[in-house]
Amino acid sequence: MGRWAGDQNGHVPNTASKKKTQASGGPERRRELLDTAAEVFAAQGYNATTVRKIADAAGMLAGSLYYHFDSKESMLDEILSTFLNELWEGYDAVLGAELGPRETIEALVTESFREIDRHRAAVAIYQKESLHLVDQPRFGYLVDSQRRFEKAWLGTLERGVAEGVFRADLDVRLTYRFVRDTVWVAASWYRPGGQHSPEEIARQYLSMVLDGIAVRGPGVSGERGTGTGRL
Repeated sequence: MGRWAGDQNGHVPNTASKKKTQASGGPERRRELLDTAAEVFAAQGYNATTVRKIADAAGMLAGSLYYHFDSKESMLDEILSTFLNELWEGYDAVLGAELGPRETIEALVTESFREIDRHRAAVAIYQKESLHLVDQPRFGYLVDSQRRFEKAWLGTLERGVAEGVFRADLDVRLTYRFVRDTVWVAASWYRPGGQHSPEEIARQYLSMVLDGIAVRGPGVSGERGTGTGRL
């Protein structure tokens, strides 16, 4: 992702405070409150969002929200760590499947769009807030996750070049940045339940990207009018 955690098992530590007990409604109500907070953070920005604004959006008093969470920082922590843990569960399954380079890229892109579908607001928050959050010890896992993310994508692209699947002249770091940014920016316009499923969007995206980085077959010149175009 644009800037990206985990322990040795790929799990992001959730440092959200456990001091506050859950009120009536239990885990389901807690999840609803986090979903509401994520939407407010994504729309207004973390610094501009107050606990009162989140409580208003949730239809409750600010004091009642403190019964569930001790601060807006705790809410943000849980939102981001939950998203990253689920993202890495999907990524680790892909990376452990021993697919070819092209198939791995296809699966990683598809998994990314699925996570945007599940956690659109969390992705938007990450894109907007991660640069300044990484300076806070509580959110240090964001730096670790970014390193893992970069390693997974760069490693797959480099393997594709080495195996002759992707073009020999491919700048893998530039390609990684292009793919990363064009995938995750979808959180700014994607809405769950829309006309296209995450898998359909991924297929359309991949048809454009992979045609640009894959080795061309014999007889394909890349000139205008051939149907392939050029980058």
